[in-house]
Amino acid sequence: MMKVENVMLIGCPKEIKPQEFRVGLTPDAAHEAVAHGHSVIVQTGAGEGAGFSDDDYTAAGAHIAATAEQVFAEADLIVKVKEPQPAERKMLREGQVLFTYLHLAPDPDQTHDLLASGATCIAYETVTDDRGGLPLLAPMSEVAGRLAPQVGAWALQKANGGRGVLLGGVPGVGPATVLVIGGGVVGTHAARVAAGMGAEVTIVDRSLPRLRYLDDTFAGQFKNAYASAATTADLVTRADLVIGAVLIPGAAAPKLVTRAQLATMKPGAVIVDVAIDQGGCFETSKATTHENPIYEVDGIVHYCVANMPGAVSRTATLALGNATMPFLLALADKGWRRACEDDAHLLAGLNIHAGRLTNHAVGVALEIDVLSAKLALKL
Repeated sequence: MMKVENVMLIGCPKEIKPQEFRVGLTPDAAHEAVAHGHSVIVQTGAGEGAGFSDDDYTAAGAHIAATAEQVFAEADLIVKVKEPQPAERKMLREGQVLFTYLHLAPDPDQTHDLLASGATCIAYETVTDDRGGLPLLAPMSEVAGRLAPQVGAWALQKANGGRGVLLGGVPGVGPATVLVIGGGVVGTHAARVAAGMGAEVTIVDRSLPRLRYLDDTFAGQFKNAYASAATTADLVTRADLVIGAVLIPGAAAPKLVTRAQLATMKPGAVIVDVAIDQGGCFETSKATTHENPIYEVDGIVHYCVANMPGAVSRTATLALGNATMPFLLALADKGWRRACEDDAHLLAGLNIHAGRLTNHAVGVALEIDVLSAKLALKL
């Protein structure tokens, strides 16, 4: 057993968001935490959607709880995947640490509930790294990006309301035209997969260094263009499939395609809004579920599932667990305060503490006063 500065009870409840099959803690992570001297409690059935049984967790040294209420009541540190739902938020308490995706900017109800809870809330999506990246968002962005052309191809099928266009075409019939808005992790993976499926792909971004990187790395696989309003509007009119892949860390996504522009699109064209967790980057976007993933506005099919990686829960859980494990162990080994003092990148993940909001972008989006994360450490 490793010697650590702090001993903690780590709790993992079963996800209750509709069609969310991922789990916040893998058996491997539970095993590592136990090896560090911590206790782990996992709600029964929490891992089933990702292919992990209760026996897998007990073999790793975890205890199985019958209910989420038991997990929330006993655990010092709650680790999840999706933002806590209303019933879960009621179970959080002062001094408890929550480590999960939050996406607060478009969700005032969740934000106010978490502020009222007194819990310390650390968001995966705002933890940073020394290269300017978002290491806990990246694996899910990779999964969502690779899924986007797949679900777009499905939505383009006539039976689903689409144009009846095959993404890769066939000999003698041209491929679908795909526009990817945003050249970050999601957009790059979406463009690669769409091009690999045979589509004619253009990716747009406002960062010239990023466009140069894309051109140098993927020249010949897909085109790129500067995302001026006029260029984007023109490309939208030509596209069979538009994938929204824009991210402003912590902030609400900008609306880059208006409802009026839908009238300029091909009837039956498809929009896949991967930015829906942050409010969506199309004016007509509204969150959907895997159960009812699509809807139509003015003849345009919208796919706006807010937890896309949940569809491939095994892959997504393993990818997320690989990324979160070092941070989870730091929080448990040192306690959240010391862990954040030692790691400015983890401190960037602090969104709420002791009833105060500590993320500037969320404060701007929701018009809430913000206390700096460094000052919050002293509370």
